[in-house]
Amino acid sequence: MSDYDCFYASVFEVEQPVLKSLPLAVQQKQIVVTCNYEARRRGLRKLQLIKEAKQICPDVVIVLGEDLSRFRDVSKDLFLYIRSFVWGEKVERLGFDEDCPLRWFSTGSWAAVSFFAIPSNTRLQLFLDVTEMINYNVDLLNRYDLEHSFFHLDRHEPTVGFTYDATRLCGSTYPADSNTIAAAAPSTTATADEDASAWLYTRLLVASHLAGYLRGQLEQQKGYTATVGISTSKLLAKLAGSTHKPNNQTTLLPPYTTPTLAAPSNVLNFLDAHEIRKIPGIGSKLTRKLCHYLADEGAHSVPAVTADDTADSDKVTVRDIRLLPGMGPSLLSRILGGPGAPRDIGVRVWGLLHGVDNTEVVQAGDLPTQISIEDSYGRLDSFDSVRKELVSLTGSLLRRMRTDLTEKDRETDSTAANQVAVSKVRWLAHPRTLRLSTRPRSATDNAQAYHGGRISRSAPLPGYVFHLDESVDALAERLVQDQLLSMFRKLHPERSGWNLRLMNVAVTNLVEAAGERKQSSGRDIGKMFQSQGSRRNDALAISGPVPVFTGNSGTMIHPQEPLHRGDGAVVTEHEVEEAAWEESDGEDGMACVACGVCGAMIPHFAREAHEAFHLVPD
Repeated sequence: MSDYDCFYASVFEVEQPVLKSLPLAVQQKQIVVTCNYEARRRGLRKLQLIKEAKQICPDVVIVLGEDLSRFRDVSKDLFLYIRSFVWGEKVERLGFDEDCPLRWFSTGSWAAVSFFAIPSNTRLQLFLDVTEMINYNVDLLNRYDLEHSFFHLDRHEPTVGFTYDATRLCGSTYPADSNTIAAAAPSTTATADEDASAWLYTRLLVASHLAGYLRGQLEQQKGYTATVGISTSKLLAKLAGSTHKPNNQTTLLPPYTTPTLAAPSNVLNFLDAHEIRKIPGIGSKLTRKLCHYLADEGAHSVPAVTADDTADSDKVTVRDIRLLPGMGPSLLSRILGGPGAPRDIGVRVWGLLHGVDNTEVVQAGDLPTQISIEDSYGRLDSFDSVRKELVSLTGSLLRRMRTDLTEKDRETDSTAANQVAVSKVRWLAHPRTLRLSTRPRSATDNAQAYHGGRISRSAPLPGYVFHLDESVDALAERLVQDQLLSMFRKLHPERSGWNLRLMNVAVTNLVEAAGERKQSSGRDIGKMFQSQGSRRNDALAISGPVPVFTGNSGTMIHPQEPLHRGDGAVVTEHEVEEAAWEESDGEDGMACVACGVCGAMIPHFAREAHEAFHLVPD
């Protein structure tokens, strides 16, 4: 588990290093959304009112963090940087949330090594599966010279990597006094469990050095610190990463097996001390039910639980629940079951209480499934105010599209005499649908209903939003005037009387562009013809006669000489190219028209159906 320590604040600290030694708070609306560790040391905390923060710490430096563009840029950069180290790019991206984890983990019952990582103040959650890297490097260990081991970051380049001491773990451990010499050969007198623990210990040790190396590279190259947890599952790696913060790492050591009198399970000892509400996968509702049952001390009937119950779970630990008389999957199913509950709820929670988490890493794509920007309002009840906010939201949306959906594409300028390589920006994907959502304020507004009561309208996204040579502000004004105001009037046809709590502008239905990347949906046709043209020009530039044999007669001609038909007429270059296309295996020529929305070339017979597709609401 790696935890980017205080992401929002760290972004500002990297931009202005002088802020690292000062109490720093990031403001959104009138709230402190996060603060650095110096501010926390002086009594500040997240979700605190700005007024209260100034009273507690008059020296606090407050910066505005309502524009998320800079944070998304950094988050994307860090994700791509970390992913570049992982073989097979086995990285799962979970979200973009303050103080959430960047998790590294590999699957398999005993062949797994997990990290859970979160860079300082970064809103980035990742799981990294590094099993293949660890197994490869463990197999290369020289057990007669462990102090001078080398970790290979690239199996094809033996010099790419770093040296490390394979007799000692890197960073902190749980239990804390277990930094002993490892990687010893299995004992001939050891039990199967002892051999399994030694086998796993070696892999966790090697993984701890990989985590230490990546943390160092992250700080040196990007300026961000990280807290890392190392174990065999997402659950254990996440909890291990919370043990020593900030800028540290913790390895959860074996034995992981069923405890015995001679060898207690470190997993159970580790989990037993955690509050039940801090176990990932056990939410507040399940926690309330478990706490109520515990208070009843095993009563035959499960007490009723209402939404208003506020059972204090701060001191209820995993051990308190796990050691209850009769506790097991069946009893948990009775306690936690009910309408809407999964059928295997008892088995799943029982597994979590014992550190069992078999979820695998789902490799993240480079592109999001949708992009949306929203804001909430105390009062938004005039059309002029709505238009102003729509322009602001749309501008932010277009900027984020340019950040998340474009890349610099280095191409060779074939028109230049010296074939200069130039950088151009190209779209990785084109969203097809524009969506506007609003949430009118009601008398019963509350935090639980924040996502309820939304109404939405969708329309085709105009192609001009992809014009990178136009300013974002101009495109935002045009898109609001052409599309969003009309969509808003359809959502709220009445001229007055409405009061909005929230507005959201989104683009969806992304279609990935053709390109040369592994994740691209096809090859870039333009580049294909450019490269063919380049090769053709290179061939024509060859000096000296090049013999060409025609037909079966063996007649040799030169490229400079014109070709002749049998009747003596000269064959032009245009006719040769036409003949080549006519003899190809492709389909017969078909007249097409360009779609005004997405730009695709559509046959005439399919034009109406394609236009109808764009009109289908999201």
